[in-house]
Amino acid sequence: MQHLDRQLAAFRDRLTHEVGLTIEEAAKVATMVAADIRFLPVEAKSEIRAASPVPLSARFEELIAFQSWSDFSTSVRSNPAITRASVVVQNYICFVYLKDACFEVVARRAAPGSVAARASAFLSRGAVRDFRNAFSHANWRYNKSFTGLECWVLEDSRNRSGSMRHFEVSQADLNFWQALSRGIAYATYEQLRG
Repeated sequence: MQHLDRQLAAFRDRLTHEVGLTIEEAAKVATMVAADIRFLPVEAKSEIRAASPVPLSARFEELIAFQSWSDFSTSVRSNPAITRASVVVQNYICFVYLKDACFEVVARRAAPGSVAARASAFLSRGAVRDFRNAFSHANWRYNKSFTGLECWVLEDSRNRSGSMRHFEVSQADLNFWQALSRGIAYATYEQLRG
């Protein structure tokens, strides 16, 4: 977990201001999430495992494969096809694949106020939720400078009505959200597998 803690600590200011973590919590997010999950009651762990018909071991394997893809794709420079494929894979795994199977159930079942609950709620609501909806419904494109994504989401997404609201997501936002997503999922699944 220390490697994940170091990766996430780079986002200390965002973790404190946007997720509501303390400076101490922001320094060891993955370790604290792992502890939050490890000490959950058996029934809460069972509910997280059962959030999807896909076995937890298969989800963990997908995270490992995703990390391998990410490592490979960042090593390839000046290849627009690889870059674009990476954008799709990263955003799908981090915001669509993991939302229902991990973040929503952890936000519900983790101890109220815990790092796991707050981080998972952040990844399931607000701007991240709007981005996930825009992305999963194909309502996005690269901005003109290729420094982020333009997105559109229904004003009333619950009733699937109303006009579309336009917003942009910067590369800095994506880097933070993706790192947090991977860290929370790894810490959670590492505690629940086996």
